[in-house]
Amino acid sequence: MLTRRTLLAATAAAPLAVLFNRPAMAAEPEVFSDGGLAIRGADPVAYFTQGAPAQGDPAYSVMWRGTTWQFASVGNMELFMANPETYAPQYGGYCAFAMSKGSIASSVPEAWTVHDGKLYLNYSVNVRQVWSEDIPGNIELANGYWPTILG
Repeated sequence: MLTRRTLLAATAAAPLAVLFNRPAMAAEPEVFSDGGLAIRGADPVAYFTQGAPAQGDPAYSVMWRGTTWQFASVGNMELFMANPETYAPQYGGYCAFAMSKGSIASSVPEAWTVHDGKLYLNYSVNVRQVWSEDIPGNIELANGYWPTILG
């Protein structure tokens, strides 16, 4: 049965179908970065400690997996350095919904979810809404593509 909510979600996601149909190019970077910054400069630890994205400070930054990660405080930087896998977004920070479709797409700090203690990012807040309708199913699909999708 087609509901108004389903129709609106599909309509919002339809323009993204073209974007998500872009398969990974050979040798995509392991971590999505914009201008050399992971999560566009947002602090990955803040999603867990503050329950929201926070802009990182260049004074508190580390290089990990080929890109720069910024943090809002020295404490957050130290937490990350002690166990980066705990705080880094899944799928290298690429859009989790696109990954579930076998594609690569960028992400934005505002479109985030912490699920089962892991951070997932999406292309936009609208895409996050569609992705959130079946998080476990989308994670299972995305896990099937990651990391071999990088080429």
